[in-house]
Amino acid sequence: MDVTASPLSPRRVTRQIAVGSVKVGGDAPISVQSMTTTKTADVEGTLQQIYALAAAGADIVRCTCNDLAAA
Repeated sequence: MDVTASPLSPRRVTRQIAVGSVKVGGDAPISVQSMTTTKTADVEGTLQQIYALAAAGADIVRCTCNDLAAA
């Protein structure tokens, strides 16, 4: 698929990085990302969301560890 910038919103040149095996930025294809909404200390609920997002086609799932219990 050829991605060409619209004259209204040209695509900025960015540096490519890898998040695991997923390339992001540069000339990499667009990746689908999401973030869990559970408290990360709720391991089972967080894993359910991760698996559901992966099944729906997400390439990257982000979680937060905002306190010691979550870590």
